[in-house]
Amino acid sequence: MSSITAPNKYTGQSAAARLRCLLDEEGKTIFCPGVYDGISARLALNTGFNCLYMTGAGTAASMLGMPDLGLATMNDMVQNASMIASLDRSVPVIADADTGYGGPGSVARTVKAYIAGGVAGMHLEDQVQTKRCGHLANKELVDDVYLSRVRAAVLAQEEMRRVTGGFADIVIIARTDSLQSLGYEVAVSRLRKAIAAGADVGFLGGMTTMDQCSRACKDLSPTPVLLNMVAGGITPDLSVEEANRLGYKIVIFPAVALGPVSEVVEAAMKDLKQNQRARVSQAQREGGVKQFFNLLGQQECMEFDKRAGGVAFADGA
Repeated sequence: MSSITAPNKYTGQSAAARLRCLLDEEGKTIFCPGVYDGISARLALNTGFNCLYMTGAGTAASMLGMPDLGLATMNDMVQNASMIASLDRSVPVIADADTGYGGPGSVARTVKAYIAGGVAGMHLEDQVQTKRCGHLANKELVDDVYLSRVRAAVLAQEEMRRVTGGFADIVIIARTDSLQSLGYEVAVSRLRKAIAAGADVGFLGGMTTMDQCSRACKDLSPTPVLLNMVAGGITPDLSVEEANRLGYKIVIFPAVALGPVSEVVEAAMKDLKQNQRARVSQAQREGGVKQFFNLLGQQECMEFDKRAGGVAFADGA
């Protein structure tokens, strides 16, 4: 089995339809960098990734300056996911949707808002409303409420398909964080029930052994399974190729940008505090501020203005 490395473009299809096409590609694994704001998303797109993952922990950190403890609201998450999805409509975005942010009606509202924002896929989990990162300890769980969340998501998905002739859609990913407290068999059973309720993909969170990692795809077959590779997390460190050999269809790397950004920016802040002068690299001196803006699509914006008949950038910028 091999992994997907080149961008895919499916003209005329919804984001969810493009994601489903990627899932249907035999023997291939989608791997997504975790992004949490416009800069990280642009850098991932410029690198050529064909699918992105909006991390909930990163969203809470970047939008609220807070840890992943269930503090981000539906509006926070929808706003961020929609912005990221808007940057390149040809690249599907999978987004964290936590617990769905309430009862069945709230879950349905979340699903519809994500679809309206162009999000391709979303995952729902079985924690209580005051949830926490899946790689933290002592998570509290819900049981029947979890299945009602999945059913509500499926009903909202079906309604959106019906009213738009099948165009509006979203891939529903069922996540369980029950492995730590209830054990492997119960966790897999929860995912099977969620899949029976209509979930498209299974997500067994917080695996701690290679045995669990290798069994999950077999035990949930033929449903696609997502693997969560959190840097510094509790799951064995697997490459995309290794995950591919085990049968995973999606691998997400939520913290791929969070660690480097916090380390590099912290160092820059300390340097500024000590020296009272901003350190500028040779590349920054040569490229100037325009180089950074070009990473964010400045040239495309200027060209669009020209095509529309605008003159604001006739003499450049």
